Amino acid sequence: MTATLDRLVSTRTRDPKELLNAVQPRVKHLTINVLDGGMTLWDREVALLLRDHTMVRDMAERVLDNAVMYTIGCMEHPEVHLGVGKLVDIGVHQLILDTSVWWALCDAYNEGRYKHHAPFIERRRDGLCLRTADFLKSLGFNVDDELWGIDGTECSPCDNKVPDSH
Repeated sequence: MTATLDRLVSTRTRDPKELLNAVQPRVKHLTINVLDGGMTLWDREVALLLRDHTMVRDMAERVLDNAVMYTIGCMEHPEVHLGVGKLVDIGVHQLILDTSVWWALCDAYNEGRYKHHAPFIERRRDGLCLRTADFLKSLGFNVDDELWGIDGTECSPCDNKVPDSH
């Protein structure tokens, strides 16, 4: 008796560091500022996090890792309402503030459309953050459960009614 697989099952984990660095050729604005140091985009964003926030490199990398997952998840699945906790949101804001990199991310993962940031003032306390982490896992990301669990029941969602916002 011979057993065969009808379809190939993918167990590949999506690597946020690779996904962020992959947009480097798409950086078209402020290239002297963004690309002149010879750093990868990953190392640049980590360095900016370390410059502006009190954290060690390991934490900055964990925050950025999960911020990239969240950002790409929002861009690839605008139909799904997602939310992020305070700590991971630091990394999301870092990506948004580095506008040349943000545009490159939008170009690569949001079909070239700008992804708006439209946060609500009030945080939600209904577990959206934990559901977001589960959704990101379903996309092949290896989320940091500890970071998502810190704010598990308190997240800062964005208005999904604003055109193409997260």
